[in-house]
Amino acid sequence: MQDFRKLDVWKQSHDLVLEVYRSTADFPGYERFGLSQQLRRCSVSIPSNIAEGASRPTDRDFARFVAMAIASASEAEYQLLLAHDLGYVGGDRHELLSNAVVSIRRMLITLHRRLAHSS
Repeated sequence: MQDFRKLDVWKQSHDLVLEVYRSTADFPGYERFGLSQQLRRCSVSIPSNIAEGASRPTDRDFARFVAMAIASASEAEYQLLLAHDLGYVGGDRHELLSNAVVSIRRMLITLHRRLAHSS
């Protein structure tokens, strides 16, 4: 069991959520319960799964939640691409958010491997 707030991957994923919320605030009103909500939900899922997994008693349990965070990061990456292609997120903003998601996913994969090998 560890303090999730001390994990760099949690810090970066939390920052991503804040940026996603700022970015989706400008989405069209008709997307309020569509892509905007879905993108927010999957981005929030990343640090949430890290936090929940970090509270588990074994590395194996933690690894399971990290795997879910990896899946949520992949979902967020696609939804950011869709938002960009629909014209909701500009090129520079999309690149910033997409790069952040890819970096977070890489960190999660590394963490998952470490946890899987220790259990």
